[in-house]
Amino acid sequence: MTQKHFILFYDYAADYLERRGGLRPAHHKHASASLARDEFQLGGPFADPADSAALLFKAASRDVVEDFARNDPYVLDGLVKSWRVREWTTVVGRDALSKI
Repeated sequence: MTQKHFILFYDYAADYLERRGGLRPAHHKHASASLARDEFQLGGPFADPADSAALLFKAASRDVVEDFARNDPYVLDGLVKSWRVREWTTVVGRDALSKI
């Protein structure tokens, strides 16, 4: 099965910083399970302002990433107000999946 890179973009609710603390352990557990399956690769919030995030995945299809988002405690509790997935063609770098 051919692996591809996908980026999951999160747009946070206005009160993200105030509410994230209670959901953080469940969110990290969800991310750790995906990491153990070698799907989730890297992620975190943007700074200044902390209003969104990007999460990098490696998977055979975008369904894996969409399932992650739909079941993420941040999404389920409304901390993430919207999300979207983009396939990313990586061509340069140690972990690039499409070589030039």
